[in-house]
Amino acid sequence: MLGHKPLQFMLTLRKVTKAFNNRVLFKDANMTVNYGERVALVGPNGAGKSTLFSLILNADTPDSGEIARDEWSTIGHLRQESEPTGEESILDVATGKAGEIERLEKLLKEFEGRGDVASAEYNEAHTQHDALNNPQAEAKAKKILRGIGFKEADFDRAAREFSGGWVMRAHLARLLVVEPDLLLLDEPTNHLDLMALMWFRNYLKNYPGAILLISHDRDFMDELISNVYEVDDGQLTAYMGNFSDYLRQREEKHEQAMQAYKNQQREIEHMQEFVDRFRSVASKAAQAQSREKQIAKMDKLDKPRPLRKAFRFNFPQPQRSGQRVIGLTGIHQAYGEKKVYENLDLDVERGERTVLIGPNGAGKSTLLKIMAGVVPFQKGERRLGTNAKLGYFSQHRGDTLDPDKSILEEVRDCAPLLRDDDVRAILGSFLFKKEDVFKKCRVLSGGEKSRVNLVKFLVDPPNILLMDEPTTHLDIWSIEGLLLALQRFEGTLVFISHDVHFIRSLATKVLHINEGKVTPYVGDYDYYLEKSGIGLEDARAAVVAG
Repeated sequence: MLGHKPLQFMLTLRKVTKAFNNRVLFKDANMTVNYGERVALVGPNGAGKSTLFSLILNADTPDSGEIARDEWSTIGHLRQESEPTGEESILDVATGKAGEIERLEKLLKEFEGRGDVASAEYNEAHTQHDALNNPQAEAKAKKILRGIGFKEADFDRAAREFSGGWVMRAHLARLLVVEPDLLLLDEPTNHLDLMALMWFRNYLKNYPGAILLISHDRDFMDELISNVYEVDDGQLTAYMGNFSDYLRQREEKHEQAMQAYKNQQREIEHMQEFVDRFRSVASKAAQAQSREKQIAKMDKLDKPRPLRKAFRFNFPQPQRSGQRVIGLTGIHQAYGEKKVYENLDLDVERGERTVLIGPNGAGKSTLLKIMAGVVPFQKGERRLGTNAKLGYFSQHRGDTLDPDKSILEEVRDCAPLLRDDDVRAILGSFLFKKEDVFKKCRVLSGGEKSRVNLVKFLVDPPNILLMDEPTTHLDIWSIEGLLLALQRFEGTLVFISHDVHFIRSLATKVLHINEGKVTPYVGDYDYYLEKSGIGLEDARAAVVAG
């Protein structure tokens, strides 16, 4: 329970070893999370970050070692809930009335029936039950729901009317209502649009408990995190500071390790030269033998593995287009009775890097599709400029892949002048390793198909790129590789993203979209925040909700 802190640490892993499918994820790994700390777990996909969460939650057990927890602390984790099937409302989900209170009551009765009322599990269930039954729980839930993007009119609507992403937001609200001592958050921003993400980030800054976070959002971690644990090669390595601090320290540590290795190799080389030169010289033989023993006894350093960094590649540049690349005039677009746009006029100029920002459901993806010509509109005109070659990247582009071709063949066909080694290196930077490149497109997951299409765009780019959430399914280094490619891209870019680091690195123009109105800001993301006042309003809202 918050406020009851008999021990400084909340969670400690001591010499934890865990293997999965004959692969060692952790070997004698150690980690400590103290009360109030904000800790990030970083590392390549598949390194074991989510497995570590399972171990902490007792959903899995280590092969050896110990996971110790302050028995008075409570842990909250956003479970991947199934879709709602009944008539429970969004507010019911956020306040636990959609089965969570009932589940906790049943659990408490089971503990009490066994006489097991002194365990950490009983304390945790009791604390969660008390929080959801607090008279202020509903008011708190409403504040949080508003912060993460729900409207007042949504509170009493059936949760089954909403998409899975919106239902996950309601479950996130319930978790924040309970306010556990330790929040375990695995990619919590995936279901949030940019405005909700900003609110959530500022809310967590004022959160009274500790946070253990897995995220690929650099800006989110830089704003929030005070400690980083890197998960790599079976170890958990601690770094002080936020994500940018971690990158700098990681580079320095690698340079020091490489220098120590080189120094030792030079020392060994000099001693070996002496041994080879004087082994057969009677007056020096004893010295040579001594140095040979010295080399044999030396604790030899392993050569540090190269640090994984963003992949750099000189992608081909597209043909130059005319000055005005896309023009929309008098566009009317509606889905049934719902009007999305009415009499919309918009021009996109050559070389602009425009981000579309606005709440989910405001019409960002619809506008991108209208620009791309993939959805019809009821009225108006769409025009492409001179020499315009347009490419549209959505999150659902599996239909563009030949199911009988391998990943390597699919990408190579787009860029026949590239060597196979170059294609494989590019694919590797987007998480397709070794034999993965020979997988047939028919067996790929949605995320894998999305990444293949992304690579195809980069090796044969059009001069107008329309991209809807291109960083989805990418890890941090793949996102950095994509950023480097797009920063060198000489064409026109219009994109949607909720990754603030990605937006800050690319956008030179912002279109804010809400309720059918498109407001342009001719400047970067920070210019937009300053002129719109959204950042200040969001921070104030977070303080009020917190």
